[in-house]
Amino acid sequence: MPASLCGTWDIISNDNLEGYMIAMGISPCLRKIALKLKLRKVIEQRGDKYIIKTISTMRNYTISFRAGHEFEEFTQGLDNRHVKSLVTWEGIKLVCEQTGEKKDRGWAHWIEDDKLYLELYCEGEVCTQVFKKKNVNSEEK
Repeated sequence: MPASLCGTWDIISNDNLEGYMIAMGISPCLRKIALKLKLRKVIEQRGDKYIIKTISTMRNYTISFRAGHEFEEFTQGLDNRHVKSLVTWEGIKLVCEQTGEKKDRGWAHWIEDDKLYLELYCEGEVCTQVFKKKNVNSEEK
C-alpha cells in the first residue's frame, strides 16, 4: 500500500517550473509572478475521494476526484483549459493523465523519504516540486 499523501505540505524546491509553464502556454507576466510564489499543498482523503488544495498568496486551486474515475476539469487560475482527467495509482505514485489541447499532460504525487514529490509534465517539459510536511505543532496558521 502506498504511503498516505494526506497532510499539509510546504514547498522546499521547484525545478524547471518556467519550462513547464512555457509548454503550458502561460504568459511571461504570469510566469514571473508564479516563480516567486511559495506553495502549500493540503491533501485530504474522505473514503475513496481525494481533495488536493494548492494554496499561494496569489490564488488557490482545489481538485477533488476518485481514483479510477475520469472527470471533466477546468484548470481555472492555472492555464484556464478544459481537460479530461483520470487519476490512478501506479505503484507508490498517484498519477493523473489529462487529455485536451496540450499533449502528454499530467502530474504524479508520491512520498519518498518523508517528502511529498509532485512531478508536473506537459509536451516534454517536466517540473519537479518537493514539499516538506508542515509541523502540526507549529503555531503558524
